[in-house]
Amino acid sequence: MKQIKYVSPEEAVKVIKSGDRVHLSSVAVTPHTLIKPMVERGRNGELYDVKIQHIHIEGPVEYANPEFEGIFQSEQFFVAGNMRKQTQAGYADYIPVFLSETQKLIREGYLKVNVAMIMCSVPDKHGYVSLGTSVDATLAAVQTADIVIAAVNPNVPRCWGDAMISINDIDIFVEDNIPLYAHDLAPLTETEIAIGKNVAALVEDRACLQMGIGGIPNAVLAQLGNHKDLGVHTEMFSDGILPLVEKGVVTGKYKTLDKGKMVASFLMGTKALYDFVDDNPMVAMMDVGHTNNVHMIRQNDRVTAINSALSIDLTGQVCADSIGTKHYSGVGGQIDFIRGAGHSVGGKPIIAIPSVTNKGVSKICPTLLEGSGVVSTRSNMHWVVTEYGAVNLYGKTLQERARLLISIAHPDHREALDRAAFERFGPHYRFVKK
Repeated sequence: MKQIKYVSPEEAVKVIKSGDRVHLSSVAVTPHTLIKPMVERGRNGELYDVKIQHIHIEGPVEYANPEFEGIFQSEQFFVAGNMRKQTQAGYADYIPVFLSETQKLIREGYLKVNVAMIMCSVPDKHGYVSLGTSVDATLAAVQTADIVIAAVNPNVPRCWGDAMISINDIDIFVEDNIPLYAHDLAPLTETEIAIGKNVAALVEDRACLQMGIGGIPNAVLAQLGNHKDLGVHTEMFSDGILPLVEKGVVTGKYKTLDKGKMVASFLMGTKALYDFVDDNPMVAMMDVGHTNNVHMIRQNDRVTAINSALSIDLTGQVCADSIGTKHYSGVGGQIDFIRGAGHSVGGKPIIAIPSVTNKGVSKICPTLLEGSGVVSTRSNMHWVVTEYGAVNLYGKTLQERARLLISIAHPDHREALDRAAFERFGPHYRFVKK
């Protein structure tokens, strides 16, 4: 095993050159110990035209501020809240891509990584470290980068699966001790609870779950305490799954692929979540090319994929990445799992949304706003759920879809949606009976 020599963060980032592409490990293990001195080099005029790529990172994103125009360019695979204003203003940018293919862009050289900056666990006695809570596309960057810089942090959990890499894969080591970014659970709203109940009613025993983070996924999980032998194959999970594991609801014993394992590509939650996954052989943190691969997903039966959206039109077109021309988030893994669940035996692709926005605007609309991205096409749609019910659009005509969607829209908007449907489909369209 090679001897590790630690250097200062300032010394480590001197390897970054103008014109380089730098990949950052993401979400809870964002390597701010390395980002900060990189930003200082840019501020001091030592760097220009450095491209910084990542999925979504937590914490400060100073390098995307206007003062660094021409010095750093953020090119994200997913736009989080801390980068939204900068992206919409053009100081940062977004790469449209299915989450499953982020690693492909890196491995096949479409995005050649010069420097990968990661956070990892402390080395074990065998000379291995863990990428911890963020394998996603970071493993591909580690495997292909010219130089890998690692911030070695004892707070990073020792996760199994594809997360384990040899210290021989790392060129420069820096000591770190910052806490992992935590995401506390917010109290559930009445709307989220109602949606959770409607979604949970669709989940069968022995189903294999895919879910994200936030109120609706947590509300669904809170309703599954009496289910049996659920599995998990998802791009991410959070604290909401932990009570189901403790109660023996999540076992994975009927999974076809990765039997008995909770499979994910990245995690975000509280310290309790990070403690749970630490050295836990039940959890497999895998390359996003595995977790989000449609062929892999479909191998499990009863895949129940729960995703959300910004809006959906009366024919079932789903926008999940933009509000008109203003980019809001990203394609992410929605279509990976919509397709995977759709091909799974007994699978259920689900879009779960509140019926209205916080401002009372209907999320079910006659047409998507001009410029909005269609993340999931109308032909991909199966179940759509709001607090007012659940409808299955699969195999339904355009007019049938309109009637079904209007039936689960907010009551205040149903009449206007009915009129819009009549104008669209003509005299053969019949209004929804109130």
